[in-house]
Order: sequence, then structure tokens, then C-alpha cells
Amino acid sequence: MAAAAATSPPPPAPPPPTHPPPTSATVRSLTAAGNHAAALRALSSITMASPQQQLDHSALPPAIKSAAALRDARSARAIHAAALRRGLLHRPSPAVANALLTAYARCGRLAAALEVFGSISDSAHDAVSFNSLISALCLFRRWDHALAALRAMLAGGHPLTSFTLVSVLRAVSHLPAAAAAVRLGREAHAFALKNGLLHGHQRFAFNALLSMYARLGLVADAQRLFAGATPGRGDVVTWNTMVSVLVQSGMFDEAVQTLYDMVALGVQPDGVTFASALPACSRLELLDVGREMHAYVIKDDELAANSFVASALVDMYATHEQVGKARQVFDMVPDSGKQLGMWNAMICGYAQAGMDEEALRLFARMEAEAGFVPCETTMASVLPACARSEAFAGKEAVHGYVVKRGMAGNRFVQNALMDMYARLGKTDVARRIFAMVDLPDVVSWNTLITGCVVQGHVADAFQLAREMQQLEEGGVVPNAITLMTLLPGCAILAAPARGKEIHGYAVRHALDTDVAVGSALVDMYAKCGCLALSRAVFDRLPRRNTITWNVLIMAYGMHGLGGEATVLFDRMTASGEARPNEVTFMAALAACSHSGMVDRGLQLFHAMERDHGVEPTPDILACVVDILGRAGRLDEAYAMVTSMEAGEQQVSAWSTMLGACRLHRNVHLGEIAGERLLELEPEEASHYVLLCNIYSAAGQWTRAAEVRSRMRRRGVAKEPGCSWIEVDGAIHRFMARESAHPASEEVHAHMEALWGEMVARGYTPDTSCVLHDMDDGDKAAVLRCHSEKLAIAFGLLRAAPGATIRVAKNLRVCNDCHEAAKFLSKMVGREIVLRDVRRFHHFRNGQCSCGDYW
Repeated sequence: MAAAAATSPPPPAPPPPTHPPPTSATVRSLTAAGNHAAALRALSSITMASPQQQLDHSALPPAIKSAAALRDARSARAIHAAALRRGLLHRPSPAVANALLTAYARCGRLAAALEVFGSISDSAHDAVSFNSLISALCLFRRWDHALAALRAMLAGGHPLTSFTLVSVLRAVSHLPAAAAAVRLGREAHAFALKNGLLHGHQRFAFNALLSMYARLGLVADAQRLFAGATPGRGDVVTWNTMVSVLVQSGMFDEAVQTLYDMVALGVQPDGVTFASALPACSRLELLDVGREMHAYVIKDDELAANSFVASALVDMYATHEQVGKARQVFDMVPDSGKQLGMWNAMICGYAQAGMDEEALRLFARMEAEAGFVPCETTMASVLPACARSEAFAGKEAVHGYVVKRGMAGNRFVQNALMDMYARLGKTDVARRIFAMVDLPDVVSWNTLITGCVVQGHVADAFQLAREMQQLEEGGVVPNAITLMTLLPGCAILAAPARGKEIHGYAVRHALDTDVAVGSALVDMYAKCGCLALSRAVFDRLPRRNTITWNVLIMAYGMHGLGGEATVLFDRMTASGEARPNEVTFMAALAACSHSGMVDRGLQLFHAMERDHGVEPTPDILACVVDILGRAGRLDEAYAMVTSMEAGEQQVSAWSTMLGACRLHRNVHLGEIAGERLLELEPEEASHYVLLCNIYSAAGQWTRAAEVRSRMRRRGVAKEPGCSWIEVDGAIHRFMARESAHPASEEVHAHMEALWGEMVARGYTPDTSCVLHDMDDGDKAAVLRCHSEKLAIAFGLLRAAPGATIRVAKNLRVCNDCHEAAKFLSKMVGREIVLRDVRRFHHFRNGQCSCGDYW
């Protein structure tokens, strides 16, 4: 019996549990719970396997709502067909047709939505039909058609609801005719008040009214409306709307104050509040306020896990150049919780900070590990990083990637591609992409203009600025970015006349008080040698940021006014208007260096980290080496260079050290510095030239020849000296010993005459500036044809009598040209302003502003 029991078959498995077949109630409950895919499967099961009578009218609208939520046009069409077969589309009410109208619109099928509305008889149209139609038309930005549907709704005697009002206000705020839009908006407001549509617990109509006034530029009206009907303490949505309205209108101070008021009244901020308010901190450079918001967010687990808040925090920290903090916020959110916008914010932060390799690595990780498909915003951030990164070789291949992804027609991507090709020097390709842009906007024009400036084609940039305003259809109005792009071009050319034209445009269009435009104007006037105008613009600005202060401190330093520069630094730190950063200290230290203020410079350096929290960087250390080196304290300068970590970060310091050795003719230390530089940067011509200069000045012609020979073997060519001068709005360029300028013969003859008169008055050419072993007569002939002398001679010939002669040079001015300019300023009774690659020299009555300390 035991054996029989062992071989008996196992008992049969219990039957699987049976579920009741789905019903219309099942569909309704699944849709209500947000289980949209399950709701559609349940409806499909009913229509295919159940008797006809089990599918009643009430199941279709929720199923259609599920199809709309999933953007599933195929399911919407299937339900549409089922409703037609069963005669349920319009009976017993138009509810199914209304739901289909909305679903088709949300699935991007406007024509199908309009066809459904047209299939409803006029007598069967209800308020929901018209509300669905108006909403669909607004979704597709058919604003005029939406208002026409509203008029038809009113003519049919259908009641307007708060839902109708929201769509109407949105349509009104997007009308092209501003005056008509304001009139209709006020009429809609009056209608809403008269019919009680702004009352009750649901505030979405009130919020839409706030947004409408803001979009129409009537922010003061929105503020009055908000102040006159401040919502109850629990209505966070209306407060969020007001914060968002103020931020979008550029009223960042008011937005931050509204947030403080909100918290003071006991209204609990949510994720939308912080996602709206944090951009205001970015624009106002209110890092401390942004940190306060971050601290508040960290205390709330739900807020801390909100991807939109995290994205805004990443953007805020990146805007304040706190990319490390931005990455900490990014890493605190698990990959499963990161939305595409957060990846975009971090990639953009890296790209804006110039950390191109990090941006590209994160982009690759986003696609390979997180599985996100990049969008147009992603590519608009990645493309500049591709263009700048030396480690990334396949720059133009990214264009093919963009085409494969179907983004080549997107304007933001087109602008980024234009920028990339311009940076690669392929402005012809950038122009071809520009020609493909459908109705280029101001951003497209600015991108192309920027490309020209980056490549040094400044005249082309100004020509484009003229073209953008002269188009047949009214042209494109330059904005603050246009001016900020063109002003550095004026600075490059040392062309104050063009800069004054742009300044005039800025004043006429109320752009001169913008802190970014104001900073660019301060910089332009300073670099054109007009320091008084630069200071005047600075003093008139209602608000200044760190960049504005840095620009002016650097300007005073470049003009040899180190004392004034350090006074300005002290005023900046005392005012609290802006916080000094690495660039501030580089500007202040350079000012001390140019003016021989050694003790003050060292004092600033030692207080930098202790008092201001700015850590010394290789560039800052190079500034200190420059201070010591110019003052002849070469052993201290050498000790500082050798104390730095060896490698590429020493390049600036060694280069500064080499310049100091040339100045003080220290061959021994110069040889050491030169050899280190030729190891680190063997392709940089200036290192060979400085070392050669040291040997030549010491009369060691054989060693100087060896350096030149070494330079030729490496294929390194010295950049030719070039000087330029603006006369009557035109830029005139001169090269050493050149004869290409139309007035070259006249200029050389005038320079020869001036040379003879200078020699007669006691001027002696400094032939040590000629690095070749030749007799003094030949050296004098070479010196006479230096580019800055030719530009000065041209200015004396063509500029108005008594006008200041302003010349810019691409290299450092030589000792002989410096002495010659001093002689000429006294001889002809003119002020001569000469800007070289390092600083300005103002020559008046035989003296130079640098005090011969340069």
C-alpha cells in the first residue's frame, strides 16, 4: 500500500481565479484612477467580446479621456468608429463627440477635432462643445479663430463658464494688435466681474486674468488686481502665478519680495513656487537668497525630490559660476527621478562655464545610461561645447547627428550650428545655415553677428547689424545682446566713433541702463582709450554687478592709474553691491603691477583668501610674479614660480617671468624661464621672441641666432606687428614696412620727414629693439617703419587738427616706438593714445602716463 501511495498521481491544481468581465463601470473607475492603458484594454474587451447592450453611453467619454491622456490617436479613432457603429456619437447627448473633440486636439489632430465639432448639429451644440472647441483652437495657437468661436457661442445663447474665460483670456493675450488686445482683455475682465466668474474656491480664472495682463505688458494692472483680491492663505496657486508673472516680466526684485510676503502670510510654498522664483535669483545675482531657498527645500522631502525644483537650483548655481554646487544638487536626485529638463540644466551649466568635456561626458551618459532622447534644448547646449572642446574631434559629425534626429529645422539648433561653424572659422557654412532659417529672429541675427566678431570680421558684423534693420518687412530690431556683441568689436578696433553710435542707440531705446549693456559700454570706452567716458557710464548705471566693477578696475589698471584702481576696489568691497571674484583680484593686481605698487599688490594678495574667500589660481599667481618681476625682485618672482605645481598651469607665470628678465636683462633666469616655456609650449612664437630679445640685448648674437634657427625648425612663425587707427569712421591698418595701404607712399614720406625732425631735436633711435645683427643705419630704417609709427603718421596727416591720435597694436609696443611717441607728442602738440596688447600709453607733451614703468 505504501508503494501504491508513492506512485499515485498528485492532486489536480486548483483552477485559476476567475475575474468578472469588464463593464462600463470598470472603464470609468480605471480612468478615474489614472490607469489609462488598462481603461482602454477594458473597453476593447467589452466591444470585442461582450454583447452590444453591455456597452452603454457612459463608458465612452472616460475611455476617450484615457486616449487623450496617452496622446493615443489610434485608440481615439477606434472609439470614434465604435461610437458611430452603435449610434452613440451624438445620442443621448453630445458628450462623446465633445470628448473626442478634446482628445483629437491633444493628439495633435486639429482637423479631426474640427470635423467632430462640425458633425454636431447646431441645435445639439452645448456649452461644453464650444468650450472644447475654443480650448482646441488655443492649443494650436489659432487665437482669432478661438475668439470667433466665442462669438458664435454667445450668439447661440450658451452660458460662459470660468473654463471658457481661461481660454478666452489666453487667446486675447496673444493677439498681434496690442491696442485691440488690451481693449478685449478689459472687456473680458468686466464680463467676468459682472457674471461672478472670478469668485469661489477655484481661482484658475483669476490666475488666467493675472497672466493676461502680464502678457499684454500691463504688469501694474496685474499687481493691482492681485493686491485688491489677495487670496486666502491656502491659495498657493495664485501666489505662484504672481511670482511667475513678475519673473517673466523681468521684475525680479518684486518676484523675490512676493515670495517673502507669501511665506510671511503663512502660505506654504510648493515646487512650482521655487521653480518660478529661483530664476529671479539667477538674474539678480542673489546667491544668498538662492541658498536660503535651497535650505528651505532641503527641509521638505517632497520638495527636495522635485525634479523641477532641482533643475531650477542647478541652473541658479550654474549661473553664479558655482558649477560644483550645481553638480551636488544634480547628484542628490536619483537617476530614476531626473527629468530631461534637469539633465539639460546641468549640461547647459557645464557648457556656460566652459567645462566642455564635462558637458559632453554628461550628454553621453544621459543618452547611454539614463536612456533620455536629447531634445532641441539639449543640442543647443551641447553644440557650443562640441565647437570649443579640443578633445572632441568629430565636430561636424554632430551636424549629421542633428539631421538624423530630425532637429535640423529647429531655430535654436540652427543658431547653435551657426555658432559652431563660426567658431570653427567656417563662416560661409554658418551663412548657408542662416539662409535656411525661416524668418530669422533677433537671436539668429545675433548668432551670425557674434560669429563674425569671434573670427575678427568686425566690419562684416557691423554690416549685418545694418542689414537686420533694413529688411523689406520692417526689419529686426537689435536688442541688448546685439549691442553687447558689437561693442567688443568697437573695442577690438579701438573705434570710439562706432561705439558712440551704439551708445546713442542704447540711450534712445532705453537699453543703456541694462547692467549687461552698461558693462559692455564701460569696457568699450575704456579699451578705446576714453577713460572719462567709461567712468561716466559706470557712474550713471542704476545697478552694477561684479562684471561692471571688474571692467572699470581693469580699465584704470590698463591706463596706468593703479592708485585709482585700488581705491575703486576698496569702494566695491565696502559698498556690498558686488562681491569680488578671481577676475577682480587679477584686475587689481595687474593695476598694481603696471603702476609699480608692489606693497599694495602683495597686501591685496595676502588678504584675498583670508578676507574674501578667493583662492589663488595660477593666473593670480602669475599676476603676483609680474608685480615682483617688473619691480626687479626677480629672485622672489622665481621662488614663487618654482613653488607652483609643475606643469601647464605654470605657463602664465613662466611667461611673465621671461618678460621681467627681458626688461631687467637677466640672461641667466631668462634662459631658465625660456627653456621651461619651450618645453611646455613649443609652438608659441612669443616665447622664442622674448628669449631672442634677451640674447640680442646682451649682444649674444650667436645664441639669438640659435633661438631663431630653433624656431624655424619647429615651423613657428612670429605674428607680424599690426596697428590700426580709426579716422572719419573708417579703420585703417598698417603692417611693419608694408605698402598695401592706398596712402602708403604718402605715409612713409611723412614718417621720414617726422623722423628727420625728431633726430634734429635730439631723438636717438633705440637700435637694441632690432633683433638682427646689422649696422645701426639699417636698424634705424627698420625702426622707422614699425606699424605703430606708420599709423601715428597717418593720423597726423588725416585726423582733424588738434584731435587726439588713437592707435591700437596687436603686440607689445617696443621701447623705440615708446620713445618716438613721447617725442612726437611734444613736437606736434598732440595727445597720442597708444594701446598695445598689455596696456594703454597716453603721451602728452613728451611724457607718458606709464611713467616709463611698463
